[in-house]
Amino acid sequence: TEYMEKHAVSRLIGAPPGYVGHDEAGQLTEKIRRKPYSVVLFDEIEKAHSDVLNVLLQILDDGHITDSHGRVVDFSNTILVMTTNAGASVGSARAGFGGEGPTMQENRTEKSLSEFLRPEFLNRIDEIITFRALDVADCAKIAAIMLSELRDALSEKDIRLTWTEEAAALIAEKAYSRKYGARNLRRYIQTEVEDQLASEIIARYEGGITGAALSVRDGALAIDIL
Repeated sequence: TEYMEKHAVSRLIGAPPGYVGHDEAGQLTEKIRRKPYSVVLFDEIEKAHSDVLNVLLQILDDGHITDSHGRVVDFSNTILVMTTNAGASVGSARAGFGGEGPTMQENRTEKSLSEFLRPEFLNRIDEIITFRALDVADCAKIAAIMLSELRDALSEKDIRLTWTEEAAALIAEKAYSRKYGARNLRRYIQTEVEDQLASEIIARYEGGITGAALSVRDGALAIDIL
């Protein structure tokens, strides 16, 4: 969203002579000039103004660009990564109808990209990688990773956290959203696990607790304090 307006080009390569901010270096060009071996991420590239895309096209085409101070900035050792949600809503809508094969997903992605990126821009991109939507099984693995992070944090307080695979699967099932994927997992674990553990730690402050075990009991998440 920072590069939706036409004047955003000045933020990338610097303002032209005679304009406000000319003394300031471009956010992109100056960083690459100082650290040419870099990875630059442009998130949600579909929201960028066409003039910003033209700047990127020149970089992709020539491997360098001239900033507002006349300095040639070399991008030959820089990796540009662009993300987009283009086509994601279509893929999500079709996920419940048997899913799509890799070839169909790639074709859908390229078609969506061609709606806002010119052919000459697309032809200069080395790889187009399409990520499939997360399913509940994926979210269960992510839940286990998040629980591992919580376990490590609790271990510093001499509290041992354990959980069953069924518990991680239930957390994933409760938090999963076809639209938002695993985004709700962090919030669910914080509300249903971390907050309850925090309450127990406060309530048993004098006696202390040594551990907590997560499991599934009667179809619900159960936390046993040790």
